[in-house]
Amino acid sequence: MTPPEPTEVFARVVAWQRRAGRHGLPWQGTRDPYRVWLSEIMLQQTQVATVLRYYERFVTRFANVQALAAAPLDEVLAAWSGLGYYRRARLLHRCAQVVVQQHGGRFPCDFATLRTLPGIGDSTAAAIAAFCAGERVSILDGNVRRVLMRLWADDRDPAAVATQRDLWTRAQGLVPATATPADMAAYTQGLMDLGATVCTRLRPRCDACPLLDRCQAHRAGTPTAWPRPRARAPRRTERWWLLLLRRDDGACWLQRRASGGIWGGLWAPPVLTAPQGDQGLRAWLQRAGLTATWAPPQPHALTHRELALHWVVVPWTDAAGAALAHVPGVQADQGAWWSPAEALALGLPAPVRGWLASAAVSRTSSSR
Repeated sequence: MTPPEPTEVFARVVAWQRRAGRHGLPWQGTRDPYRVWLSEIMLQQTQVATVLRYYERFVTRFANVQALAAAPLDEVLAAWSGLGYYRRARLLHRCAQVVVQQHGGRFPCDFATLRTLPGIGDSTAAAIAAFCAGERVSILDGNVRRVLMRLWADDRDPAAVATQRDLWTRAQGLVPATATPADMAAYTQGLMDLGATVCTRLRPRCDACPLLDRCQAHRAGTPTAWPRPRARAPRRTERWWLLLLRRDDGACWLQRRASGGIWGGLWAPPVLTAPQGDQGLRAWLQRAGLTATWAPPQPHALTHRELALHWVVVPWTDAAGAALAHVPGVQADQGAWWSPAEALALGLPAPVRGWLASAAVSRTSSSR
C-alpha cells in the first residue's frame, strides 16, 4: 500500500466532507469567532448531541463576548450546568473578559493570538483560525490524532510529548500552501467529522472512509489497535453524603465548593465522605436531636469514577440554627440560605440541580 501524498489527503478529506460530512449544525456556516469558539469549547470531551441542547440557549443568553464578559460567573456556571468539566466554563468566562479588556472586545482570529487566551489550546486555536480566517493551520484534537495515527499506523504513545510534537508537524504538512479559506473550513470540519462519525474508537466504519485505500491500520486488519491504548486507572466508586438543610420556608443551605476538583466553583450542599458521611452524620443528628430523611443512593458517572450520592434531608429550625457552625461539612463563611428559585439560578452540579428542581415541584404540588 502506497502512503498517501499530503495533498492527496487534504483533497480527499475536503471532497468527502462536502459530499458526506456533517452539515447544518448551528455553529456551522459562520465566521464569527465568538460562536466558533463557544462551540469548540463545548465540544471538548462532550458529544454533539449534548452540545446541541446547550449551544443555542447559551448564545441567546450571552449573544456576544461583551455580554459573556459582563455576566456574573454564577450566571455563566448556571447556563453551563449539565455540560460537565466546569473548569471550561470558568476559563470561558475569563477568556471573554481578557478579549474585552485586552483586545477591545474584538475576538482574535489568528492562531498565534488565540493561543495566548485562557482556555484555548493549540487545536482549538487552529479550528477558530481555520474556520474564521482561512488560516492554513491544522487541528489535532483527540479524534483527529486517532485518524492520523491509524492512517500512518503510528504505534507510539499518543500521550508522549515527543509524539504529539511530531504529529503536529506531520499534520501541518498535510495542509498545502495553496489551500483556500473555503477549503480550510471544509478540511477542518472533515477531520472532525471523520474522527467523530467514521474513524471511531471502538467500531470504525472503514468502508465509509475516504482514506481507506491508504490507511495503514486498515491494511493491517486491526484498525482499533491504533493509537496504542493508554493505560487507564481502574474506575472507582466513591460514596458522598449530601447534607441538605431545609428551612420551613423551603430555603436550603448551599455553599460554594473550592475551585479545584469535582464540581469546582459550583454551589452544592455540604458534602461528606466515609466514615464521617454515615456514622458521623448519624451521631451528629442524635446529639442535635434532629431527624433526617435518608434517600436511596443516586448514581452519578464521572469520567474516571462513579459517585453514589446519598441525600440526607434535614428539616432546619430556628432553634437548631444556632448550631449551624457545628454541622458536619458546613462552611459558614462559604454558604448561604437560598430560596428554591434563587438556588436554581446558581451554578449547580447537574445532580444537585435535578434534586432541587424535583423538590421544588413536590413542594409546590403539596401546597396546592
